[in-house]
Amino acid sequence: MLNVNPDTVCRLIELAQAYHVREPVSIPDEGNNAADDWSQQMLADHKDNTSYQEFETVIQDLEADQQHEVVALLWLGRGDYTLDEWDSIVQQAKEEWSPETAQYLIDHPMLADELREGLELHGYRCDETIKG
Repeated sequence: MLNVNPDTVCRLIELAQAYHVREPVSIPDEGNNAADDWSQQMLADHKDNTSYQEFETVIQDLEADQQHEVVALLWLGRGDYTLDEWDSIVQQAKEEWSPETAQYLIDHPMLADELREGLELHGYRCDETIKG
């Protein structure tokens, strides 16, 4: 049973999708300084990107046990574990928790799909609730 609100996870899915669909920044091949090119790319890539900022805020606003469950949903949806292993997945997420949970999650390019799959294995869908 999930302690994290499925609607919250659905919002995280939306934000992850918005974050991951941004167009990559291209730096010309004939750059003068690789360090400057990298910093320009980082600035351009994240300029006005409110999706990550909101994603991070939602994660930080969750209780620690809810953050563990979001990470566990990622692992479950990715196929690393089965639903029968849920309690041990959450325990592992608890043991590996860090304050950088939002960054850990968003670093997974398939995060939205994997969270969605994890939710569905628990009987929830973002467009409707299967369980009462």
